[in-house]
Amino acid sequence: MREIIDRLYNERILNQEEFGRLLETTDEFDMQYLFKRAREVSKKHFGNKIYIRGLIEFTNYCRNDCYYCGIRKSNRNTDRYRLSKDDILKCCENGYELGFRTFVLQGGDDPWYSDEKLIDIISDIRAKYADCAITLSIGEKTFAQYEKFFRAGADRYLLRHETADSEHYKKLHPSDMSGENRKDCLFKLKDIGYQAGAGFMVGSPYQSTENVVEDLLFLKKLKPAMVGIGPFIPAAGTPFDQFERGDLNLTLKLLSIIRLMFSNVLLPSTTALGTIHPYGRELGIMAGANVVMPNLSPTSVRKKYMLYDNKICTGDEAAECRSCLEGRMKKIGYEIMVDRGDFHSEENEAKEG
Repeated sequence: MREIIDRLYNERILNQEEFGRLLETTDEFDMQYLFKRAREVSKKHFGNKIYIRGLIEFTNYCRNDCYYCGIRKSNRNTDRYRLSKDDILKCCENGYELGFRTFVLQGGDDPWYSDEKLIDIISDIRAKYADCAITLSIGEKTFAQYEKFFRAGADRYLLRHETADSEHYKKLHPSDMSGENRKDCLFKLKDIGYQAGAGFMVGSPYQSTENVVEDLLFLKKLKPAMVGIGPFIPAAGTPFDQFERGDLNLTLKLLSIIRLMFSNVLLPSTTALGTIHPYGRELGIMAGANVVMPNLSPTSVRKKYMLYDNKICTGDEAAECRSCLEGRMKKIGYEIMVDRGDFHSEENEAKEG
């Protein structure tokens, strides 16, 4: 197994059989060796720096009905809300004072926020905070819409593909959604010039090892700037609320595999990891992740943005989230960075070098 890990370290890719063997190994020594190799790569490129992103969850309305999601349109248990433009700008102001230089506007796919409203919000953030990056995570749009948001000032876009296998995708989503369209959106985002991020749930219902291998091969083809993965956690009021949550060790293993595949990628240690284990985010960093995302949303709405059950930090003020994470990172030998933390492709680094 260590030969396979070293091959991934050196060549950044494995064949399907090798990926499968690595994903299914349960040997603790092999896993620790994989984590060690991933940390080596992460520290080579980023040192002990951990980038922070200020998350603003601005709407929990959604027109989609994804079977796993707590804010799916059919979930009658969800207490819906929308933040106004002034609310969002206040979150940015608070975050900027706390040292955040990336704002992540995340929400359900909410048609109430027209293109014009979104462009107005993005433009104002860009005008007020010219030194900050603006990340959007608002679902599937057309090329023209993505382009308008980019021109208004958005830099990055997160769109988790959830699964690269079309049959598995159909088991997670209603028939009016298409896995091929989701993947096509990611390539459109890259063509426009976004730093695009993809990702998937680990341990989602009906997921097989072959599905995960296909996800890794899709990521290799996409060459994303960011990859967001986290364990599946059931959400009350959804068709999957009785399924078991995703596995911690497999999630950590995949973080390390992705770090070895993409040495420069921006790789979050997610809130979902911290939800399933009290030191989940620290374990994610030790497996090769280099981003954490404290919440800048008003405390009055945090408990309403429940993509899954038992989400942590729903009552903390933004300053508490920032201070808590800074302390946690220091304890494991890492330092929170306040700059934008842009992605630089390996090809560009080679040219500059």
